[in-house]
Amino acid sequence: MQQTLKNMEQPVRVRFAPSPTGPLHIGGVRTALFNYLFARKNNGKMILRIEDTDRTRYVKGAEKYILDSLKWCGIQIDEGIGKRGGNQRKGPYRQSRRAERDIYKKYVDELLKDGKAYYAFDTQEELETLRKEYEKQGKAFSYNYNERKKLRNSLTLTDKDIKKLCNKNAPFVIRFKIEPGEPLQIPDEIRGNLTFNTSSLDDKVIFKSDGMPTYHLANVVDDHLMEISHVIRGEEWIPSLPLHILLYRTFGWEPPKFAHLPLILKPQGKGKLSKRDGDKMGFPVFPLEWRSPEGEVYKGYREAGYLPEALINMLALLGWNPGTDHEIFTMDELINNFSLENVGKSGARFDPQKAVWFNHQHLQQLDNDKWVKMFIQELEKKKKPASPDKVNRIIPLIKDRVDFVHQLWSQADFFFEPPASFDEKTIRKRWKGDMPGIISKIIPLLENVSPFQSDLLEKAIKDWLSENRLEPGNVLNILRLLLVGSPRGPHLFDIMEILGRDETIARIQTGLKSLPVPAMG
Repeated sequence: MQQTLKNMEQPVRVRFAPSPTGPLHIGGVRTALFNYLFARKNNGKMILRIEDTDRTRYVKGAEKYILDSLKWCGIQIDEGIGKRGGNQRKGPYRQSRRAERDIYKKYVDELLKDGKAYYAFDTQEELETLRKEYEKQGKAFSYNYNERKKLRNSLTLTDKDIKKLCNKNAPFVIRFKIEPGEPLQIPDEIRGNLTFNTSSLDDKVIFKSDGMPTYHLANVVDDHLMEISHVIRGEEWIPSLPLHILLYRTFGWEPPKFAHLPLILKPQGKGKLSKRDGDKMGFPVFPLEWRSPEGEVYKGYREAGYLPEALINMLALLGWNPGTDHEIFTMDELINNFSLENVGKSGARFDPQKAVWFNHQHLQQLDNDKWVKMFIQELEKKKKPASPDKVNRIIPLIKDRVDFVHQLWSQADFFFEPPASFDEKTIRKRWKGDMPGIISKIIPLLENVSPFQSDLLEKAIKDWLSENRLEPGNVLNILRLLLVGSPRGPHLFDIMEILGRDETIARIQTGLKSLPVPAMG
């Protein structure tokens, strides 16, 4: 079958259509992102549709979680759920609401009338028994053109039997009737032509007795009515593609263009990334923290300290290649550079350490005012209030040492409180001979340096060490120990300047009293 696809003159309209069955996985975020980038690149519209026809799997709070996640990630919706005002003429955008308006029933009735669909009255127990019988024979059961001849459906039952079942309100489903033996060649924007044969397809359920369509029918009907130009979705939907194309053809509609994205793979490179991988290896697989109705809590990228810009940048490069070695992108830069032609066919391996690297890079690009604001918020959590001026002086000394904002305290705690203990290894290595006397003689130097700033402090102390033929390494490391408590932190004299003269001298004096008598020699 040769499909005629919508030409590019049609306005670009893409949709993200998640099901509210739980938290939004980062694979779903990436699907939403690629739709968004494509829409913005082509001056198109991004539609959010909630596909909630399977009410048995509906999870309370999941829809709000989806909306909150997209908002945090900076993925903006032009039309649909969560969008107020504007052009909402193709709604409602929640499939359960559309089903209430009998939008889908009209098309099911059309298929039944034309002999393209049929009622099936087989119970779940009957079908499960058949599956087990086939398994014993080493076969897989499929409700297809061959098997339907032997089963309880409107193709095999008499009108009298059908009427009797209907009078008893017997449960039923409506299946789409697929004729065997037809080759299908379907273009994919990422993978080229995909080849199928209808003989390998089963007669999928498209409507249930509860009045709800299944995903397959609702998806096709809604994409047509909402004038979707491109369906950009995960490769797990490739097996459903021939059925969807057959439904389009049966209704006489032009299908949208399809693009099936590669999987996000486990860090080991084999298999689809799952929640279990995150639990086992200690990284999030959801954008935001998720608290299930049962009380389970799953960590999110936001709560782990990631910037949304970093998560988006990382996800964009899982499956898409900009064609250069450039790795750091803003959302606007992603939009300008994005194309489906540069999306790969093979799965993209998720690297937790690379995600941390992206966060570090995006943090470093923040202006100093944002750093100051974030650090003051961290200090307030620690009940360590500080002036913006002091924080502003500290930030340049420590920001390149952190991957996450919450690490700022561990890199700067000594600016706000004196050491509670002293590193034993440094004491054993450096605290020897007449070190207390040497350090004591530095105190008068500190009292006379004016102004009390890093460069002048460094010159005064190093000149004195040189004049007295003292080893700088030992003395400066002990000074750091007395001020910080351990061999860490930025430039020693920068620390002194920010602590100020009085606090620097007070810490040295306290340390001299606290440390044990040094070993001689």
